[in-house]
Amino acid sequence: MATDFFERQSTARRHTKWLIWAFSLSVIGILATTFIVTTMAVGAAEGGPNGFRPGGNFPWHIPGGATVASLALIAGGSMFKIAQLAGGGTGVAERLGGRRIYPNSLEPNERRLLNVVEEMALASGVPVPPVFMMKGEEGINAFAAGFSPSDAVIGVTRGCVEQLSRDQLQGVIAHEFSHILNGDMRLNIRLIGILNGILLISTIGYILMRTSSSSSRFSDSNSKKGSNPLPLLGMLLYVIGYIGVFFGHLIKSAVSRQREFLADASAVQFTRVPDGIAGALRKIGGLVQG
Repeated sequence: MATDFFERQSTARRHTKWLIWAFSLSVIGILATTFIVTTMAVGAAEGGPNGFRPGGNFPWHIPGGATVASLALIAGGSMFKIAQLAGGGTGVAERLGGRRIYPNSLEPNERRLLNVVEEMALASGVPVPPVFMMKGEEGINAFAAGFSPSDAVIGVTRGCVEQLSRDQLQGVIAHEFSHILNGDMRLNIRLIGILNGILLISTIGYILMRTSSSSSRFSDSNSKKGSNPLPLLGMLLYVIGYIGVFFGHLIKSAVSRQREFLADASAVQFTRVPDGIAGALRKIGGLVQG
């Protein structure tokens, strides 16, 4: 059994690395596509009614600038979103309706929860995080929030504490400690940030389409047709951005799934009770509410 869960952890980590590479390649593909379609749009506009005639005077600075601008959008949008999400886990737990469970609590269910969290902290080698309970939630659920182990928190619903046995609760809490230990929260926030940056490309494309189409209504009717590449460029950036977001979400979902596999295998390692997390998952799967 020990070999089995260690092998499963290794497989999940290996798959995650490949998916992160795929995510990085998708960003590079977006930049390359931006350069190509911008070149095509400018070429169509420069050629006018007779088509583009290649020569040394092609304005390469336009597709080059569009590519650099796309990179800046992805980087800037990513950093903004990461900064927005990278606050302490306490704020996330409170926004979800969690109430802090303090170590001096004497309520039996809260006491049991705190003891399980302390045990799993020792088993995983992670500092004991603050614990929050969502008392209004009857469904079985738990989460780890925070950008790093130093600001991480564990959150559970009331249903999680009341409906799970101690072994099952241990399995669920150990699962969340794996997310803290393996940096899954930080990884997820970074992927969300990059997706936000890609979405900005589509937003800029939409703005270009709207503004250029509005301005064209007031342009001189005798002006050279096809001389304004902005409507076509805007449409292409809009499409590129949304296609990038679509495939980015697919890769992010695949990464999340591998990290869940890793967390399940780690839960068995920390608890040494395979039936704990397995029993909790069976109970969650058969739950009517939540």
